[in-house]
Amino acid sequence: MPVDVVDLRSFYSSPLGGVARQLLARALSRAWPSAAHLRVLGLGYATPYLPLFADGTERLAAYMPATQGVVNWPSSGLSASALVDPTMLPLADASYDRVLLVHALEHSEAPAEVLSEVWRILTPGGRLLAVVPNRRGPWARMDSTPFGHGQPYSRSQLKALMRQTLFSPELWLDALYVPPSDARLLLRSAWAWEQAGTRLALPFAGVHVVEATKQLYRPITVRAAKPALRLQPALLPSAGATMSPGRSVRAGLGRDADPWSRPRPQR
Repeated sequence: MPVDVVDLRSFYSSPLGGVARQLLARALSRAWPSAAHLRVLGLGYATPYLPLFADGTERLAAYMPATQGVVNWPSSGLSASALVDPTMLPLADASYDRVLLVHALEHSEAPAEVLSEVWRILTPGGRLLAVVPNRRGPWARMDSTPFGHGQPYSRSQLKALMRQTLFSPELWLDALYVPPSDARLLLRSAWAWEQAGTRLALPFAGVHVVEATKQLYRPITVRAAKPALRLQPALLPSAGATMSPGRSVRAGLGRDADPWSRPRPQR
């Protein structure tokens, strides 16, 4: 069941949510250092991270799934948020350069359809940046955080889903190595956990951060040509056989060709 937008907002207002936002913002900034002169869309609940790309963007919007709910964003000025169906976005083809997916893919009942719709609205060569819970991480096992709800993914599962929907994964990052606890000692040492996990490439990160590029051409499978079936008649008339009017073909073939034309034995 998708997490309600009120619970998402409450999580990011908590001390643990604040630490998670800082650690994820560091990973997202590594993937996209700048988005100047680009059109950026946040899908899911990406509003805590969209300010990272606000400087110089041509367009910046936040679309939230109808099953989750929507909040007004930004808090001041004209609203740039909307309530949508992620599988049927009210956007034209090739209308955005980059799409940020946060709290979206794991809560969708049709993740392939969501990615196919993202592929449609991206420009040729557009980029997708997805934040997805790690199946092997402790954050996916704790339902006290939004990352503990929905469907977590392993790296191989996420890669297969991306390629199925015509995306080419190019950059893999992991984040949230600190255990999901409100303990002050853990929150204060969150940066040390993050640095140690990144350097040692530990497998228990909380989330996967993957950047993928839109493929322009759909792959075509090559099928082997099947030989054509050639039909041949079962009975062929002999070269010297002639047919007279009112006489059947079997008569021209002789009695041996038709078992029913043989004389019956006399009793």
